[in-house]
Amino acid sequence: MSNNLPPGWSAHIDPSTGQEYYVNSLTQQSQWELPTVQNTQKQRRHLTHQQAQKYYSSQPADVPQQPTQLFTPGIGQQQPMQAQQPIQNLTNDFQQFSLSHPQQQRQSANSINLIGQVPDPNALENDPPMISLPPNATFSQSPTANAHHSFKRSTLNVIPTTQSLLNKFKIPLSLVITPYRSVSSTEEQIPVISDSVISRCRRCRTYINPYVTFLEGGTRWKCSICNLSNEVPQMFDWDPITNQPADRFKRAELNHSVVEFVAPSEYMVRPPQPPVYAFLIDVSYTSVQSGMVATVARTILETLDRIPNEDGRTKVCLIAVDHALHFFNLPPGSTDPNMLVVGDLDDPFLPTPNDLLVNLSEARGAIENLLTNLSDMFQTASGPESAMGTALKAAVQLISPFGGKIMVMTGQLPNVGQGALKNREDLKILGTPKESTLLQAAGGGFYKNLAIDCSRSQISVDMFLFGHPYQDVATLQCLPKYTSGQTYFYPGFNASRTEDALKLAHELSTVLSSPIALEAVMRVRATRGVRMSEYHGNFFVRSTDLLAMPTVPIDQSYCCEITIEENLNVPFVVFQTAVLHTTCYGERRIRVITLSLPTSSNPSEIYASADEQAIATLLANKAVERSQSAKLEDARDAVVNKLVDILGQYKSIMTSGGGASAQLMIPENLKNLPLLMLGLLKNVGIRQSSHIPSDLRAYAQCLLTTLPTQSLIPYLYPTLYSLHNMPMEAGTINEQGLVMPPKLNLTIEKFERHGLYLIEDGQHIFLWIGRDAVPQLVLDVFNLPSLQDLRPGKMTLPVLENPMSERLNAIVNKVRESRRGPYRPHLYLVREDGDPSLRSWALSLLVEDRFEMGLSYTQWLSTLRDKINTGSYN
Repeated sequence: MSNNLPPGWSAHIDPSTGQEYYVNSLTQQSQWELPTVQNTQKQRRHLTHQQAQKYYSSQPADVPQQPTQLFTPGIGQQQPMQAQQPIQNLTNDFQQFSLSHPQQQRQSANSINLIGQVPDPNALENDPPMISLPPNATFSQSPTANAHHSFKRSTLNVIPTTQSLLNKFKIPLSLVITPYRSVSSTEEQIPVISDSVISRCRRCRTYINPYVTFLEGGTRWKCSICNLSNEVPQMFDWDPITNQPADRFKRAELNHSVVEFVAPSEYMVRPPQPPVYAFLIDVSYTSVQSGMVATVARTILETLDRIPNEDGRTKVCLIAVDHALHFFNLPPGSTDPNMLVVGDLDDPFLPTPNDLLVNLSEARGAIENLLTNLSDMFQTASGPESAMGTALKAAVQLISPFGGKIMVMTGQLPNVGQGALKNREDLKILGTPKESTLLQAAGGGFYKNLAIDCSRSQISVDMFLFGHPYQDVATLQCLPKYTSGQTYFYPGFNASRTEDALKLAHELSTVLSSPIALEAVMRVRATRGVRMSEYHGNFFVRSTDLLAMPTVPIDQSYCCEITIEENLNVPFVVFQTAVLHTTCYGERRIRVITLSLPTSSNPSEIYASADEQAIATLLANKAVERSQSAKLEDARDAVVNKLVDILGQYKSIMTSGGGASAQLMIPENLKNLPLLMLGLLKNVGIRQSSHIPSDLRAYAQCLLTTLPTQSLIPYLYPTLYSLHNMPMEAGTINEQGLVMPPKLNLTIEKFERHGLYLIEDGQHIFLWIGRDAVPQLVLDVFNLPSLQDLRPGKMTLPVLENPMSERLNAIVNKVRESRRGPYRPHLYLVREDGDPSLRSWALSLLVEDRFEMGLSYTQWLSTLRDKINTGSYN
């Protein structure tokens, strides 16, 4: 008889034929072929279903209100197999539980030679390499069981089994997480689970997810992170709404990778905080005269109805700042605010703490009156002083009992009181090794220490900076960086230009009206042997693996690097991100995002799984950090060296050719990585240049470290459209939406002297018009008789009654709406024979061409090839 039978099976001899057959002692099933281990697991699942059906059939007609334990098979699940059913049917049934279809097996790296290749701009919109998990990896066959890459993506979609193997590839292993990305009305909303008991692992505290395994008839579940067996809560299979047994196979947390649990009381250290907004508005002479104060006040006034306040608990306060602090007493039921001035900037105090922070609904009349007249109240301001540092300290003191968001609007460098700054801009050191000092925070640590106090009090800071000519963005962005806020920069702002006022109003109102997660902490867990080693983004690291986020804004990304501490002997690894937070509607929740990736020691499979966009996101974060801690040149060298290491190791491991080569081989799925890295090196935040003001560079670095990947990629490699000869259907609407023109390579070679082109990077839109553009084109688009009548610079595109104008306006609007985040890019008109500085700015976005000291794409590939040919990769 056969040895090593699966558990529960025994071998017997048919006395009539002498042939061996097998019997399952649990199901009394018999068959002639010995079942595989996987088939046995499948049959155990059927046995569990069978036990549950027996349980229900034994219950009285009136189902009890609180059953001890229920486990209901999913609708349409198969019943236990009959003894005579062929084994092939069982195999087919088993395959339906696989996340990948038979034809979706893991891919092998397909090498291509980049030398002589023309990059395809459309390829940058491709999804990451497919994730192919082993069969039966997930509890259900739900297509949403693994996280969508817009929420969480990995630089490698196949995890190497050892750290030494990972080191050999030189590809950094990291997750890119956007826990609160925007969800449109056409997308499926995040499931919300309101169980009274949340099922978590007793040891590692992992939340139950699609990758757990149920044991002992469904009464216990094995953790997908640490493999500990845990009890299933009693009410897990009970629907409290219908008061009926529930179908376990339909539970959201077992079918969806992104869910939210409503947290019970034990997850709270205090009652859920109300949304609190403290507005700090600079009312110095520069800010009033530029129209910033009037625009901000009007925008806040018009957005009051859209500020999250469904439960009527939202609180607001407003502090005006110049050489003193101007507080406003806003008593409920009154429409007349009282202004209280505090001139002591070294030791500020709150004149009437009880009436400065008021309920938005109760004090609505006084708030509206104040915002309506705010600009007029300070029209006589004549000084250039701003005590914004002192105002920040006072605002923290005012809202610290609750926490919340401080929104700073300043058009003047803080130059008096606490945290006073000086103009550090020095044109002589731009483009030199000393330039990095301008990207480091000044102020003697005041703003960094204040950021720590804010984080401790659950306060986040958003900076709206309008500095002219200098704002010290590098220093002021410390507050948003360590409090999970965001920085917005409006250089040369003047509300008399409609474009400036519209941009500010759109972005400020979008930020104000967006739902935010309050007093949040984030932790990333992974399968045993895998550890999160380093984090990048806007937050404060409270402990080795806990990230403190006073608020979590929509569409902000974070990176965490991964170390493999033990050899991985499991078929797949699970990463789970949990964000404990309070919604702006007063409910404590946990957002859980689960991603599962297979493991392998096969280099070809690992290379084929590399995600070039995730790698670019991580390297952009690391380059910015390197430029601030060392030098800009060091950051650029680090990017080049990392890319050379990746390509060199690929040549060494995956190609047979040794020594020098005329080719530059790379996996097909990484073919755009050199292009993205060239875009990073030419980006304003990193580029070698002596003409980039430090404020512009610092703001670009803020974008490089916070933009979600879907917005970062066009920021590194902008989009170019040809408009004068676009297809007839471009700019019109079909079943899929607005038809966009074909994308072109970012090179001047694509430009014609009579053409009209659009270049956009998510932050700016340029309309480039050639010097020989025909008058009819100028008339149809700009309603002007000739090219010489066009004025370059910021503009609002006129809406005219002709097909060309309608199509072009539709394309520009689509570009503005297509990027995640609150940004509304300015539209600039660039004439080929117009303003040289504006022309140079637009040409700097043509990544594939030479610009200043930057290489063309062809030269860049040759440089990489030469470095690889002279290097050593062992």
